[in-house]
Amino acid sequence: MRIAFFIALLTVSLSACASAPSRVTNACAIFEQRDGLFNNWARDAKKAEREFGVPVPILMATIYVESGFQPYARPPRTKLLGFIPWTRASTAYGYAQALDGTWLTYKQDTGRWSASRTDFGDAVHFVGWYHNRSHLKNGIPLTDSYNLYLAYYTGQAGYARGEFGNGVKQTAQKSAGMAAKYEAQLRSCGY
Repeated sequence: MRIAFFIALLTVSLSACASAPSRVTNACAIFEQRDGLFNNWARDAKKAEREFGVPVPILMATIYVESGFQPYARPPRTKLLGFIPWTRASTAYGYAQALDGTWLTYKQDTGRWSASRTDFGDAVHFVGWYHNRSHLKNGIPLTDSYNLYLAYYTGQAGYARGEFGNGVKQTAQKSAGMAAKYEAQLRSCGY
């Protein structure tokens, strides 16, 4: 009887990990929905904040803009001859939309060899790590959500060269706005 209960509990916990929270524009609701035994997003985000100095609302806003909290998010496929699904525009994958090469650098840098882009705890740690690198390499304050997102999207070298393509500044504004919204929400609910 105990084994059946444990298996049922594990199945419910793991199935909750495989989908996005239902109210992704409300940080309090996200953390309430992902507050379980095996799966505590608030704890994971606060741990990344402590380690890298990047505020939780900025970490969460980056993931919101990148994937909408979809664990298996990928860029859309291009079309061959206008209708045949073909290659993807990049290797971005998971909550943080981390590229293959950047993810490998992260794993080498942190020693987190078993980290997965589809695990929220690993993804939020990655975002904290990357934003901290933006701070160290480009002097971006850890509280500057707009510029941290620009560097996240364009890469460290692209940011240093000022290479902001069409729509990137608008998306960085969206990220900064969501970070401000998440900050106010998290203050009100005590997370």
